[in-house]
Amino acid sequence: MILYPAIDLKDGQAVRLVHGDMNRSTVFNDDPAAQARSFVEAGCQWLHLVDLNGAFAGTPVNAAPVEAILQSCDVPAQLGGGIRDMATIETWLDKGLARVILGTVAVENPALVREAARAFPGKVAVGIDARAGKVATKGWAEETDVDATDLAKSFEDAGVAAIIYTDILRDGAMGGPNVDATAALARAVRIPVIASGGVSSLQDLETLRDTGVIDGAISGRALYDGAIDLALALKALSS
Repeated sequence: MILYPAIDLKDGQAVRLVHGDMNRSTVFNDDPAAQARSFVEAGCQWLHLVDLNGAFAGTPVNAAPVEAILQSCDVPAQLGGGIRDMATIETWLDKGLARVILGTVAVENPALVREAARAFPGKVAVGIDARAGKVATKGWAEETDVDATDLAKSFEDAGVAAIIYTDILRDGAMGGPNVDATAALARAVRIPVIASGGVSSLQDLETLRDTGVIDGAISGRALYDGAIDLALALKALSS
């Protein structure tokens, strides 16, 4: 199982939110590229980036720090937030991004997801962010009646590289991931599923891995707070 260190970008800084609330943010690093390099030096295989401002604005806002990360790190990175048209997808992939994450458009314009997945095989993931099983969009600000599992199943034949499933109520709260819901989603589709939200200990990571059906996990606050030692976690997950 791959561990993805998370760098959430707000106003050019690396931050973490609680439950996706932009008013409840903690700044962890004024230099996101330096933060990314520290994760790479610890041995991570991937980086998970989120343009938080972009998620609300519907267009990239934190392009400069993302580009700085891409230029200074030699591991693949995936990015979500504000990516809602083919031109933006192409731009980011041209800049060296390994994978784009499409969230809001997966609900509002699923045809774009399919088009992008065909055009860029292996480089398009779907981000499914849910409260109590129902998908939220636009930086989690808008609730929908769309069931998370139904949305995932709708892309079964689209060729997407992964589904990143975030339990919003667990995100940033250090209360542990929603293992049951994530594993159930992973069992419902053939697409690789990456868990996000609430991963706060090595035990959480091992529990997700031991389901046997979850391909990756994203962790942010626990790495910044020191609750998870990245190098030790990577070693444990590779054994």
